[in-house]
Amino acid sequence: MFGIGFPELVVIFVVALIVLGPERLPEAARSVAKVFLEFRKAADELKKELGADELEESKAEIEKVKKDLLEKVYTPLEPDPFNTLNKKENKDSSLNSSEKVEDGPKN
Repeated sequence: MFGIGFPELVVIFVVALIVLGPERLPEAARSVAKVFLEFRKAADELKKELGADELEESKAEIEKVKKDLLEKVYTPLEPDPFNTLNKKENKDSSLNSSEKVEDGPKN
C-alpha cells in the first residue's frame, strides 16, 4: 500500500492522535475514508470509460480489417494485361525442350 509499512502507519496514527485528540480522531478517520472511497470510485469510473473508448476503437479497427479482407477475397483477379503468365510458361517449356535435346544420344 503506497510503500508504507506497519511502522510508518503506527507513526502516522500516533501523530494524528496527538494532533487531533481522541475525540476528533474517529471523525477524521471517517472523513479520510470517505475521500479515499470517492477517489477510488472516480478512478474505477474513469477506467471503465477509457476501456469502453478503447473497446469501441478496437471494434472499428476490426471491422475495417474485416471489410478489407472480404473485398480482397471476393474481388476477382484482374486479367494479365501483358500476358506475363504465358511468357513464363513458354520460357519453361523451351528450357525443358532444350534440356531434352541435350540429353539425346551420347557417343
